[in-house]
Amino acid sequence: MAEASDNLIKQTCKRLGLTYKQLGELIGYGEEAVSKAARTGAVSAAMNRALSLYLENLNLKNKLKLLDDLSIIIKQLSK
Repeated sequence: MAEASDNLIKQTCKRLGLTYKQLGELIGYGEEAVSKAARTGAVSAAMNRALSLYLENLNLKNKLKLLDDLSIIIKQLSK
């Protein structure tokens, strides 16, 4: 059985402040499937891919927000 420190589901939920149900909704899985993966540490390849894509999307959204903020600052400084 995987420990919490290397359990991708538990790490992600803790880092993002999500329940298993919320994470499942975000990646297209039911709460029971996510909970089972967290308990056993056995994350299917498909769930792992869905989670990886979700995290990548979240990261890109954060970067885009930073770029938008930077654009606003540059516009304000150029006035």
